[in-house]
Amino acid sequence: MSRSVLLEQPGRHRLVKGEVPTPGPGEVLVRVAAAGICGSDREMYEGGRPDEYCTFPIVPGHEWSGTIEEVGPGVDPALVGRPTVGEGFVSCQVCERCHAGEGNLCLAGYDEIGFTRPGAFADHLIVPARLLHTLPAGTDLRAAVLLEPAAVAAAAVLRAASLPGERVGVVGAGTLGLLTIQLLAASSPAELVVSDPRAGREPVARAGGATAYFHPDELGELDLDVVVETAGARDSAAASARLLRRGGRLVLTGIPGVVPEMLSPSTIVERQLTLTSVFGAPSAAWAHAVRAFTAGLLDLGPLVTHEFTLEEYADAVALLGQGGDDVGKIILKP
Repeated sequence: MSRSVLLEQPGRHRLVKGEVPTPGPGEVLVRVAAAGICGSDREMYEGGRPDEYCTFPIVPGHEWSGTIEEVGPGVDPALVGRPTVGEGFVSCQVCERCHAGEGNLCLAGYDEIGFTRPGAFADHLIVPARLLHTLPAGTDLRAAVLLEPAAVAAAAVLRAASLPGERVGVVGAGTLGLLTIQLLAASSPAELVVSDPRAGREPVARAGGATAYFHPDELGELDLDVVVETAGARDSAAASARLLRRGGRLVLTGIPGVVPEMLSPSTIVERQLTLTSVFGAPSAAWAHAVRAFTAGLLDLGPLVTHEFTLEEYADAVALLGQGGDDVGKIILKP
């Protein structure tokens, strides 16, 4: 038998049991080792996620790690037993964006594991084999669950194109921000400035490579070369722009849940800022994050602070909503 958390509608879920699913052509069956909970999972549970980005009923869970237990027709049997993570966006593979390597922007429409098709808050998960990123034997799968947000951080860092010796900054020290700090630190910046209102996040940020840590109210004009915004707060995009030098580069990753403070077009033009953004992560960013992890450049384990069982799903979502300084990545372990 296989268990899964079924979110029937916002605020109503139950643990269901059924037969272990069988992978179809081009698919694999993964035994889930761990699955992470993020803000988008909380939004879906509370009913705040836009209708076009979720389907009910649904088994949530888009951040996961596990071991391949079975392969379907057309998939290499040698994959059985391999530790793995996998991408979430299920793209059409034939549109213009997919051919350009941007499956996260697929023109066929939004389709993502854990939001529109069954996810990893379960004992088992069916995944198209083409989405897998296999890992070396003996990989810490508890840590590897963070490779999904690490891939998003990698997408932002690749867009930032930070050069050694540049002065860089990160706005927001949540999971995504802490991962971005580690990846930016690997490029040997002259300074790595972090801004977040939670003082308790400073030790983890500095351990990841931050050279300075400020409350947003303490920030002045820093004239940074690059800033990556990860907070998704009402004023974080505009605040991030104010930290840049003239001609600086800004990468936005957060999606505010409220009407944001306006990032003035005049500010962008008059200071000749380069503004870009990321939505999820394309395959190239996934590959970058996995390489950094297996090379020891990403220390993911310490970012996991709480573990729950599938039966404790609602408690895990509630803890995420409290957002204390000591709450980092929360995972479910079947």
